[in-house]
Amino acid sequence: MLTEIIRGRVVSAAAQLDDGVVTIAGDRIDSVLPFAEWVAAHPDSPEPPFAGTLLPGLVDIHNHGGFGHRFDTVDVAEARAAAEFHHASGSTTVVASIVTAAAADMVAQTAVLRELASDGVIGGIHAEGPFLSEARCGAQDPRFLRDPDLELTEQLLAAGGGHLRVMTLAPERSGYDAVAQRLTEHDVVVSLGHSNADYASFLKALQPNGFGALVTHLANGMPPLHHRDPGPVGAGLVAASAGQATVELIGDGVHVDPGFAALVFAAAPGRVALITDAMQAAGLSDGEYQLGPQSVTVRHGVARIANGSIAGGVSTLLDNVARAVRESGVSLADAVLAATSTPAAALRLPEVGDLRTGYFADLLIVEESLRLRRVLRRGEWLS
Repeated sequence: MLTEIIRGRVVSAAAQLDDGVVTIAGDRIDSVLPFAEWVAAHPDSPEPPFAGTLLPGLVDIHNHGGFGHRFDTVDVAEARAAAEFHHASGSTTVVASIVTAAAADMVAQTAVLRELASDGVIGGIHAEGPFLSEARCGAQDPRFLRDPDLELTEQLLAAGGGHLRVMTLAPERSGYDAVAQRLTEHDVVVSLGHSNADYASFLKALQPNGFGALVTHLANGMPPLHHRDPGPVGAGLVAASAGQATVELIGDGVHVDPGFAALVFAAAPGRVALITDAMQAAGLSDGEYQLGPQSVTVRHGVARIANGSIAGGVSTLLDNVARAVRESGVSLADAVLAATSTPAAALRLPEVGDLRTGYFADLLIVEESLRLRRVLRRGEWLS
């Protein structure tokens, strides 16, 4: 069994060590110790060199693709390539997201992603639609939006084979309660988003008997926060601050202002999940791309469909962690928490998102500036 001994500054939910040693045995973390304790336990071993800052592998729970590849596909090789790009960029756990499309296409895409989830390439599947609001559809194709119905829900559940982890719903649509209950019965997280609901309705759906446990990309795909009409944004922050929900945040500086990101972290400590909402163009230059049935143009690093709506992100999750620290004034520990253990807990993803004995050996070595040096995934170096 291959053993790796990695020394550095450890920043994770389980341990904050200025000088620590992470020992890897096979594809698992064997121990995380302060350097002095490790030396005392291994008096005859050479001291490992200080490698840099050690972070858990990042956990991206909302991701549509990257580096020219898409998750909304029936080509398993393409979906695998999208996952591998993000793995090598530091997101060692990726939940693959599909967008609103024809029902048969969404079911077929879910079935393809099921293969990758079964193989451990992706952490699960996220269905963003089609039970969303036309008024707040964003880059979701309005031709295929519909009220929640149990028949399609059952088809998606069957196609996912237990790997459908989360589904985004607009709680104001007729049929929400029945579908949300069915998803919950199958251990699928109900995420509220692309919604035009009022404050009271959205908050009710985020309470224990309302089924919602997550908010899809807070502030995007919903009315803006207003002091006389707080809407879904206000409701999401209240529920998150009370520990009843987790809010996703696209921290790329495009979807929300850094000041708004600072507000969200301050209002809901420990309940913010940084996501990329990455699409096909992530990691590439400006040009023409695709998101579901929609054509997307990327200019100056911003992806938009023809009507001007933003159409996903082009950053990596590590980029967004660095931006939260640099531009929003979030502490490194809080930013890392929001990209690791918080999203893992929100989707109940086992044994990822932390540097803890028994967890998968997913680890990043980064410079003080958070520039990526190396990625370890399941005990194997990717870079």
